[in-house]
Amino acid sequence: MSDRLNVLKTYKLYVGGKFPRSESGRVYEVTDAKGKWLANAPQSSRKDARDAVVAARKAFGGWAGATAYNRGQVLYRVAEMLEGRRAQFVHEVADAEGLSKSKAAEQVDAAVDRWVWYAGWTDKIAQVVGGGNPVAGPYFNLSSPEPTGVVAVLAPQESSFLGLVSVFAPVIATGNTAVVVASERSPLPALSLAEVLATSDVPGGVVNVLSGRTAEIATPLASHQDVNAIDLAGADEVLAKELEIAAADNLKRVLRPQPVDDWTATPGIDRLTAFLETKTVWHPTGSLGASGSAY
Repeated sequence: MSDRLNVLKTYKLYVGGKFPRSESGRVYEVTDAKGKWLANAPQSSRKDARDAVVAARKAFGGWAGATAYNRGQVLYRVAEMLEGRRAQFVHEVADAEGLSKSKAAEQVDAAVDRWVWYAGWTDKIAQVVGGGNPVAGPYFNLSSPEPTGVVAVLAPQESSFLGLVSVFAPVIATGNTAVVVASERSPLPALSLAEVLATSDVPGGVVNVLSGRTAEIATPLASHQDVNAIDLAGADEVLAKELEIAAADNLKRVLRPQPVDDWTATPGIDRLTAFLETKTVWHPTGSLGASGSAY
């Protein structure tokens, strides 16, 4: 028999590329599906939420300004690193969601595949939702998608890992930066995923991961003037209504909760386009004569 003590993991937040404890110093107990203690997770405060927004805003210019091809490479690197830590995540997802090891492995494999899916879309979405517009005049008229900005994402409560990846990967794939609120009951897979992001060429601040009481963290994010949009995937009906009202006060874009029966199903591009703005540019071509355009 081994006389070694188990080295218990200390879970921390992920803000601005660093791993701070909660500003408040608070933690809360996380248990598995049978009530067994798993770890103490940091319980984020309103100050942590504000710090995460500052970090996300600071990172936005560089991330939005990167080429779509480069963002695709970074997202693919996340998939590579996640694949290398597959066993750890299978164990954490099994404990978090009360799944068998085989079912948890399916969830983790699907999450890896989801990163690859969105990595492939980074340099293609502009061709799908943008393009040239016909104009009856001497102009070029081009529409192209641009990221909305800083997006707060409430991760699904029931799908602590695959659902989490499915809601915030498309946000950063299109050039936004994100403040992610992990599943309140099962935050550990999200906090571990932050460690993968930190070693996957994702610039600090592009993704910020908070854990704690969803309502406590989401309320200041919904009313924050420097948050451009919010995804309410992890909010219940009552909380979603309150957050919508708070978000309307500062004209945030809001993605309402949408029931998902199967997170492993092909996601489509709805979440890719949910936080994009369309910029249309008019450019004169010169006079139009009988023989065509003159430049």
